[in-house]
Amino acid sequence: MSFLGARAPGSPVPPGALTLYGVPYDATSSFRRGSRLGPEAIRWASESIETYSPVLDRDLEAVPFADAGDIAVEGLSPAAMVRRVRGGIGPGLPCILGGEHTLTLGAVQALTPHHPDLVIVQWDAHADLRDEYRGERIGHATVMRRLLDGGCPVVQLGVRAGTREELHIAQHRALHCSREVMPPRGLLDRLAGRALYLTIDIDVLDPGIAPGTGNPEPDGATYAELLTALGSLASHRIVGMDLVEVSPPCDPTGLTPIVAASLVREMILLFAPRRTDPA
Repeated sequence: MSFLGARAPGSPVPPGALTLYGVPYDATSSFRRGSRLGPEAIRWASESIETYSPVLDRDLEAVPFADAGDIAVEGLSPAAMVRRVRGGIGPGLPCILGGEHTLTLGAVQALTPHHPDLVIVQWDAHADLRDEYRGERIGHATVMRRLLDGGCPVVQLGVRAGTREELHIAQHRALHCSREVMPPRGLLDRLAGRALYLTIDIDVLDPGIAPGTGNPEPDGATYAELLTALGSLASHRIVGMDLVEVSPPCDPTGLTPIVAASLVREMILLFAPRRTDPA
């Protein structure tokens, strides 16, 4: 199954077009596993939404994009999974469906050789800045620490959980860290012209909106707040993005994959190269 509106396998897409990849992996998930089922569930849920976004007044029919299917990661160690993702991303604008947040490390590593000015913009309930967790230095709770240690600047938005040490690191080493999901105007100005990688952990949303995630945190953002925050970057240079940590078994209503699919549609419409919309 492909995401709603994706070109059929083998159909031509323009050079530089957006390509979706699934990474069905949750080996380091620490509380409620199931995000390995996220890519399939998001694609399935996309059939319940329209190609047209009334909020953006844009339609997926005007966006030539492809769905490359899943990157094969079953049974791999976290480090091997990161390498597989790094090697599995082709040219164009990648949009990755997770899967746990560890996959972001591989995606960023694939892009930094081409974009040495890359900045990561993270929407997440958690800081993900532990040096290690349960004996692992590569995992969903350490991914932003590994990126910072590798020299990638990080902006953290919507963060409302973490250890004292993590939040200390965030305040002193991240470009910006806030409970707010909207990037402040001064930060938007600083990011102008920089290559940006956008990563959304679905738990940045309030669990009343998206309960199907491994580590839900109360007092999260609304869907409208997150979409407005994404829209504030519409004129910026986006070179990659992902949406992670959707865990379908944690939400028997199926609401969370539908919310995620709607977000992915909006991300495609905001950031993918597109044809002129039909009259």
